[in-house]
Amino acid sequence: MFEIREDRSPQGPKKLVAERQQYLDLVAKGIGTAEACRVVGINRRTGHRWRYGQKSQAGRKAERPPAVRPAPVKGRFLSLDERIVIADLLRAGLGVRAIATELDRPPSTISREITRNRHPGSGDYRPHAAQDRADKRRPRPKTGKIAACPELRDHVQGMLDDRCSPEQISRRLHRDHPDRPELHVTHETIYQALYVQGRGELRREVARALRTGRTMRKPRRTGEARQPRFTEPMVMISERPADVEDRAIPGHWEGDLIIGGGGTSAIGTLVERATRFVLLVHLPARHDAETVRDGLITTIDTLPELLRQSLTWDQGSEMGRHHEFSLATGMPVYFCDPHSPWQRGSNENTNGLLRQYFPKGSDLSVHTAEDLAAVAAQLNRRPRKTLGWDTPAERLTKLLAEAS
Repeated sequence: MFEIREDRSPQGPKKLVAERQQYLDLVAKGIGTAEACRVVGINRRTGHRWRYGQKSQAGRKAERPPAVRPAPVKGRFLSLDERIVIADLLRAGLGVRAIATELDRPPSTISREITRNRHPGSGDYRPHAAQDRADKRRPRPKTGKIAACPELRDHVQGMLDDRCSPEQISRRLHRDHPDRPELHVTHETIYQALYVQGRGELRREVARALRTGRTMRKPRRTGEARQPRFTEPMVMISERPADVEDRAIPGHWEGDLIIGGGGTSAIGTLVERATRFVLLVHLPARHDAETVRDGLITTIDTLPELLRQSLTWDQGSEMGRHHEFSLATGMPVYFCDPHSPWQRGSNENTNGLLRQYFPKGSDLSVHTAEDLAAVAAQLNRRPRKTLGWDTPAERLTKLLAEAS
């Protein structure tokens, strides 16, 4: 244990290496800054600077109230202000997600920042030191891994000359040199070395040895260039009449499939938007487009004309025969946008309820049409909060009575 030095004259930064390490060890054990500084024999401001990378304000008289820290400007990279907030919240005991919420950043950004820039010795996160590390890593362009390692470059170049693909080269290097990470490279890094202009990591003419024969990368199709899902044009949900949205008129249905274990079995689900009345479609053998079309037609044919207004579905391949369903039933089919399950909210909620009867991973083909009818009847007898505690069956009976 260090004793308080009687000679408190400046010692110079190099002579306090042992004291600094002792101070950081004490802090790591949970001892407060003031006590650790007293034991080691240093000024509190020195300890604060060692711990946080900035000068302490302890002991200074405030001439004016401290200014409110402005909200950091959110950019692509974390700013020093944001890093200071991260350090403050970490000391306050907040977790990664709470910090991310405070800074309006993804949790993964905060997690990576703490992991990359924490102090390698003590493990503490110091904002000013973290900013310095980030600034040093940021300058571009950087030397690629292949260019930085002549041995790796020779390996890759030789295998490309033998007309190996980048993926074959990558896998082989990992297998042949498991204990030499400097020779491990991903196939994307090899493609980048071939295609990116100006790097000079690999001879550009080697690109002709690739099986595609292309010397330029072919861009992939973007989400906006999505190809039509079906041969027959789809009518999107944006074109659905406004009176469907307010659920005032019965007869507009939402549909989907719940899939059994291994994707080999399925049950069709239909939910009426105004009453939440449920119908289940028996699909005993398959759930391809033809089978789903026939099952839906059979189920819809049991309904009175008043309840045949429209059907809303997602863009699953099982609706490939949607035009034939519409011709047989007189019901237009509206399709949801990709990855937008909330556009069929009632159906998604009902599918969750149905998993109580048909657990995920189970074989749905063992259930008969009578089993499905019994489950649907039970759901339709269940009081619903959204219906003012009426049951779907009661609400549907009331609507049909008013219509007649």
